[in-house]
Amino acid sequence: MTDQDRLEPEVSVTDQTERSWLSRLGPGLVTGAADDDPSGIGTYSQAGAQFGLTLLWTLLLTYPLMVAIQMISARIGRVSGKGLASNMRVLGPKWLVIAMVLVLAGANTVNIAADLAAMGAAIHLLVKGPQQLYVVALGASSAILQIWLPYDRYARFLKWLTLVLLAYVAVAFVVPVNWRQVALSVIWPRASLSGAYLTTVVAVLGTTISPYLFFWQASQEVEELRSKPGERPLRWVSSFKAYRHIDRIAADTWIGMGISNGVGFFIVLTAAATLHAHHIEIRTSADAAQALAPIAGRFASMVFAAGIVGTGLLALPVLAGSAAYGAAGAFRWRNSLSLHLTLAREFYSVIAVAIIGGVGMTFFHLDPVKALYWSAVINGLAAVPVMVVVMLMASSGRIMGRFAISGLLKAGGWMATLLMAIAAAGMFMPG
Repeated sequence: MTDQDRLEPEVSVTDQTERSWLSRLGPGLVTGAADDDPSGIGTYSQAGAQFGLTLLWTLLLTYPLMVAIQMISARIGRVSGKGLASNMRVLGPKWLVIAMVLVLAGANTVNIAADLAAMGAAIHLLVKGPQQLYVVALGASSAILQIWLPYDRYARFLKWLTLVLLAYVAVAFVVPVNWRQVALSVIWPRASLSGAYLTTVVAVLGTTISPYLFFWQASQEVEELRSKPGERPLRWVSSFKAYRHIDRIAADTWIGMGISNGVGFFIVLTAAATLHAHHIEIRTSADAAQALAPIAGRFASMVFAAGIVGTGLLALPVLAGSAAYGAAGAFRWRNSLSLHLTLAREFYSVIAVAIIGGVGMTFFHLDPVKALYWSAVINGLAAVPVMVVVMLMASSGRIMGRFAISGLLKAGGWMATLLMAIAAAGMFMPG
């Protein structure tokens, strides 16, 4: 078997991407930024509006654990040259892999619907007009860009789009914030054992650590590998070169997840300092943007709404793409965003179906809170078995060779898995 045969059944693609510091921050940066999608923004906003500063600690707790599981996923992709679903076939039966991928695709489609609904509502706040038409246009644009834009250009577009997340940091410095109280809440949080509080903790964990992020970052490492001439999976190269990539993955993931959790922190903070302080209840991220206007001014409200649209544009391809990568790995389809449509019809069909399904769900005018809830439930339930399998793959010499994980990284991955198992169990607590 040649080195090329060890890769998934796709063709290698040449990419002359510049080797700047930004080009080296790729899969981890985009994955972390995509975690702050409109659904996540809605969850963080509700957490801050309902419980004030008392939930800021959750973003600090999940940061190192999120880094661990995402770094492990990325390593699996770069070391093996295959995505997660392809590697799952090595350890588990095909039916189990297909079942996990179907749950992933279902959760992602619901999440896409919730995100599109939030984006349409946000645009309506900014410029008025037909909200449902905006939803259709956004879904169609996202699908067309993913299918027709070459991967190298699309990846650079997603990287620059992460800058929209700065909107949420900016808003936190526009509204009045008691920074001393913020520091005290972080150092000595006043947690509660009430059902509503614990349910919100579960929601924050579910929106922060999600299966689609594992699949996406691993697959993007494979895409990066294919895009560079002469590159091979790390298990087949010298230790010196391999560990340079592993160090790059570590830095990329720490920065990407730091952005993700940092922005989530500022969203909770903004909602606490404004909505909670004025006893304003919200249901969605668009509600949060609208409620900011009389408190923090029209500027803060518009920036918040614009950020919802920007983060949605970033999250939609990650949600649809991760479902497509998972399905392609489970069924051994050719898959790469660098491939022409005619060479990967099944792969691109999953992207199209996921987005069309999400758009279609919005026509039923689903309750946005229920959509968020069921998306979190499905993601939370799916995360536990997926994380267990990811940890087993990362510890397997058959898949990882001499790069099987150990030490602190392995401990952090299992701690994250245990945390999500507890969160999944918490979903069934009475309200």
